[in-house]
Amino acid sequence: MQNTFGKKMIAALSGAGVWALSTAQAQITPGGVGMQPANSALAEEVHFFHNMILMPIITVICVLVLVLLLWIVFRYNSKTNPVPRKFSHNTLIEIVWTGVPILILLAIALPSFELLYKEDVTPDGKQAVTRGDGQTADFVFLNDFTDSRMVRRPGHLQVIVDNGNEQRLLKHRADYKISGLGEEEVVVSFDAPPAAGDSVIIRGGRSSDQYGNINLAPTMTLKVNGYQWGWTYSYPDFGDFEYSSNMLPEDQTTPELYRLEVDNRIVVPVGEAIRVTTTARDVIHAFAVPAFAIKIDAVPGRINETWFKADREGVYYGQCSEICGIRHSFMPIAVEVVSRPAFEAWVDSQRALAGLSPMFETETIKLADAGANAQ
Repeated sequence: MQNTFGKKMIAALSGAGVWALSTAQAQITPGGVGMQPANSALAEEVHFFHNMILMPIITVICVLVLVLLLWIVFRYNSKTNPVPRKFSHNTLIEIVWTGVPILILLAIALPSFELLYKEDVTPDGKQAVTRGDGQTADFVFLNDFTDSRMVRRPGHLQVIVDNGNEQRLLKHRADYKISGLGEEEVVVSFDAPPAAGDSVIIRGGRSSDQYGNINLAPTMTLKVNGYQWGWTYSYPDFGDFEYSSNMLPEDQTTPELYRLEVDNRIVVPVGEAIRVTTTARDVIHAFAVPAFAIKIDAVPGRINETWFKADREGVYYGQCSEICGIRHSFMPIAVEVVSRPAFEAWVDSQRALAGLSPMFETETIKLADAGANAQ
């Protein structure tokens, strides 16, 4: 049964815009030849690698091979070359066709290693927030990561000052200095003490995106369990409530969203890292959402893990990407990215359905009252 109660709660708190949001940017487009628009920094890196590195290299190779084939066909056919030439080898050509592919593979492999690492390793970054008093210039960041993940370089830290109206990213050496890298406590020393009331935000970690932003550790875990032919989702951080998600029948959705829309979507907060663990009940499935550049197998008896962080609200679609039986193409995935207040309201609605007490009831009531007063 579709969870209409949860949808009504989110719509009431976050505005009808969440439900009226166009999904043209988040689903398969008929006739489209490009990838779906990215909705995460990691997906943007995947697109850059594909569009700016792989595609140019592949295009040049294909054109070169085609030209060589055509040249050989016309230059060395029996009419234009009745007497075949006889030779056993050419040292220069053999060096070129061995050396050039090695260089091409290096050009592909080196950037791909970093990208694969970012996709494979769930970020564990954290942030410390301290209120400035106008006098203190030294701020301590606890470097309590495992030894292999400790903050050891200036690039592993980000320092931000928030005055309540805007956030300003400070520059190392120009605005502050760092001591204690690789030790249990890292000290950030400002050249001038932050103003009283300003928030000093220090983010530390070894995972960062293409813009140098530190990726913070996941705020929640989504447990995914595949079965023939649907998905079960649970949220262990919020009471471990669980629900199933299946494809909507054709008469309950639009032609554009048929085989994409589901009765119960995944709901996650925008701008927060989400840990995803996958497994399966019966055969191998694959959990894939192109907008987040994630695709990971769900294997019976095994737990696989990946992560994503959505940058924008909206509904984003994926599908099972591992042939798993006669209804393999009827296992869609729908991820709804909402604001934090809307997510908390949805969590409380799901906990109510599971017979659990609310986690965020006070905040939800305040937000609902504020919306009613505004009207």
